Amino acid sequence: MLIVAVAGMTACHERYVTYDDAEYIMFADTIATYPVQQDVEYFNIPVVSTVARDYDRTIGVEIIDKGNNAIENVHYRLQSNTVTIKAGELRADILVKGIYDNIEASDSLGFQLSLVMDDNLVMPMYGKQTKAVLMKVCPFDINNFTGYCVFTSMFLYNYSPTGAYQKLVYTEKHPTEENMIICRNWLNDGYDVTMTFHPEDPMRPLVTMEDDQVASDEGSFFGTAHGDDRILVRSSTLSESSFYSCGSYLYIWAEFYVENLGETIGTVGHFYNIMEWISDEEAERLKREGM
Repeated sequence: MLIVAVAGMTACHERYVTYDDAEYIMFADTIATYPVQQDVEYFNIPVVSTVARDYDRTIGVEIIDKGNNAIENVHYRLQSNTVTIKAGELRADILVKGIYDNIEASDSLGFQLSLVMDDNLVMPMYGKQTKAVLMKVCPFDINNFTGYCVFTSMFLYNYSPTGAYQKLVYTEKHPTEENMIICRNWLNDGYDVTMTFHPEDPMRPLVTMEDDQVASDEGSFFGTAHGDDRILVRSSTLSESSFYSCGSYLYIWAEFYVENLGETIGTVGHFYNIMEWISDEEAERLKREGM
C-alpha cells in the first residue's frame, strides 16, 4: 500500500518510484502509545526494514529534546542507544524502561526518538523519527470495582421519569465467575446485571455484558409494555467498552432492546454509561443528599 501511494504521488511528476528491492529502515509507527506497568520492566519500540540482509545491521538511536515532556532517567530510560537487526530478519526492538513510580495516572508524557543512519536508508515521505507516548497502567484488581459507584447513564437521561440520570449502584464480585461483578439494582431497583473485565491486554482493557440481561420492566420507563414487559441489555456492537484500573471507573456502551417470547420487537438504542467507584463515606454523603 505504501509503495502504491508513493508511486501514485510521484506519478504527478511523470515518474514512478518502486521500493521492491530498496533497503529502508524506519520505526514501525511514527507515533504510538506504550504501557508503563509495575511488573513489566521494558516495553518495545519496533524498528523495521524493507529487506532482510545476510549480516547484522546496527543503527544508532538518539533522543530528540525538542517537543519532549517526558524526562530521560526520570520517566523512562533506553536500555541501549543502538538497535541491531539480526541477519535474515526484518525487525528489531528498542527496549525502553518506563519508570512506573515517577509517572502519575493523569500524566500525558511523551518523547521523540530518531534513527542515526545513512540518509540513503531513510524512506522518502516517512522519515526516521517516532514519538512514544507513555501511559501508566495500574495492576488490575477486581476489588477496586466493588462497593458503591456513581452510575451515570444516557439511557436514564432520555427515559428517567424523574429526570435523574445518576444513581448509586452497589457492586460485588461474582461468587464463581472470574473477573465478573454483579451490579445490584443497576438501571432499576429489583434488577441486577453482570459485567466482565478483560485485563489481558493493558492497552485494550475491555469490559463486556452478556446478552439478554433484564435491566428493568418496560412500564417504569415507557409507561406501557411494547413486548413482554422487559428491557433487556447487552454490550453494544457500535463501540467497545473499557475500564481504567488506575482510577477505578469504566465506560460502557450498552444496547437496550425489547423482545416478546424471544422475538425482537425493537432496539431502544445504544447508550453511553459511566460507572465510577467511590468510598463508603462519599456514598453515605450522597445518600443523605438524596441520590
